[in-house]
Amino acid sequence: MAKACVLQSTLLPAYSPLHKLRNQNFTISFPPLPVSRCRPGIHCSVSAGETTTRSVEEAPEISWGCEIDSLENATSLQNWLSDSGLPPQKMAIDRVDIGERGLVASQNLRKGEKLLFVPPSLVISADSEWTNPEAGEVMKRYDVPDWPLLATYLISEASLQKSSRWFNYISALPRQPYSLLYWTRAELDMYLEASQIRERAIERITNVVGTYEDLRSRIFSKHPHLFPKEVFNDETFKWSFGILFSRLVRLPSMDGRFALVPWADMLNHNCEVETFLDYDKSSKGVVFTTDRPYQPGEQVFISYGNKSNGELLLSYGFVPREGTNPSDSVELALSLRKNDKCYKEKLYALKKHGLSTPQCFPVRITGWPMELMAYAYLVVSSPDMGNNFEEMAKAASNKTSTKNDLKYPEIEEDALQFILDSCETSISKYSRFLKESGSMDLDITSPKQLNRKAFLKQLAVDLSTSERRILYRAQYILRRRLRDIRSGELKALRLFSGLRNFFK
Repeated sequence: MAKACVLQSTLLPAYSPLHKLRNQNFTISFPPLPVSRCRPGIHCSVSAGETTTRSVEEAPEISWGCEIDSLENATSLQNWLSDSGLPPQKMAIDRVDIGERGLVASQNLRKGEKLLFVPPSLVISADSEWTNPEAGEVMKRYDVPDWPLLATYLISEASLQKSSRWFNYISALPRQPYSLLYWTRAELDMYLEASQIRERAIERITNVVGTYEDLRSRIFSKHPHLFPKEVFNDETFKWSFGILFSRLVRLPSMDGRFALVPWADMLNHNCEVETFLDYDKSSKGVVFTTDRPYQPGEQVFISYGNKSNGELLLSYGFVPREGTNPSDSVELALSLRKNDKCYKEKLYALKKHGLSTPQCFPVRITGWPMELMAYAYLVVSSPDMGNNFEEMAKAASNKTSTKNDLKYPEIEEDALQFILDSCETSISKYSRFLKESGSMDLDITSPKQLNRKAFLKQLAVDLSTSERRILYRAQYILRRRLRDIRSGELKALRLFSGLRNFFK
């Protein structure tokens, strides 16, 4: 997978709920290109050469963007880009097997070849000129951070229709971005009850709505002639943030600037691709370098970053086929025991290092982080280990350089058993959902709604299957480790008994 440039939490001031959004581990990855892209009508996306399921959702009350991909729209977008300064391309927008729309090679492409060369004039960033300059001045006067600024900019330009220079690009954006922002709370509760991604989706939706409310009270309500509520509202902000979550990239060579890059965001995702966007100073354009050759007519891919299947669903609305994503992981929640005599002392140690109970840790098919083990040590530690609570909590928070040496042999078996119990509890939730999903009554009469619900359920089934697979692997490893520990203890006990009998 391509190296993802992870979003840092420095853009948002304390006043904005989005500050929490950024610190949340939902990281916006960045070498990524949106997964649903294609000119106006983006159903797109997907995962490279792999079978993926993408959500089909109802469009909100948004008067711009598109619902259906068409060659006519693709041609219009490509012509506008060319007329606006995009140099001749070695790729073209076309129908593809993976993603409905994507960029395909129009000639032989070599491995290591630079492509795109999108000029800065076609890149949307916080410095882009507003068609309504008065609105732009107001936003900058309030020193609004990049993310909410860009979200507002998109809505402003979209509402101006053909008066905006970005009309053709915005017309090519999906009317409803493929992300969990557009799942209802009931759908999240029904389909993602077993996955921790549900909590992250709820938190993301809450923070987006909170950010809109913050902007409305601080800025929009004071300038209603510039930011009328019929245009700037929670639905349009869900749309604009959905676009940013799925399409915004960070360009390291442009001082880490966050940007939307038209044309480049037509590229679909492949879990096996290891290439990402950046600004090339020599050519003065945004480029990416192919990591494999392509034949004419073959779809060209890029990586959206080292993301788990859950993260891909969260931001892009698709789930790669089980076992095809080397970066896949599942979040395992661990909690202190309420009946622990040292509950308060342990909770204090956790909070001191920015942790909580429950606390989630990523588990991969190859294992789990030392932070998870440190947290488990803290949970099972006895009162006489009180002097070690601080060390364990610090190691669990990834704030110590000595965490790799953190070992407590006397409680290792208890810690591993605790992790195993947590895994099996989670596995049971996935198994229950997958069993019930087969007979789940969608209770829908509208064909359109029935189609939507069926796709959402399939996405949830695909995610649950892939996450349960990882937990099954962790379960196997834990059981073997515990068996080895216990068989070793039994051998030692037998040896001790034999020696005692010999000396008797």
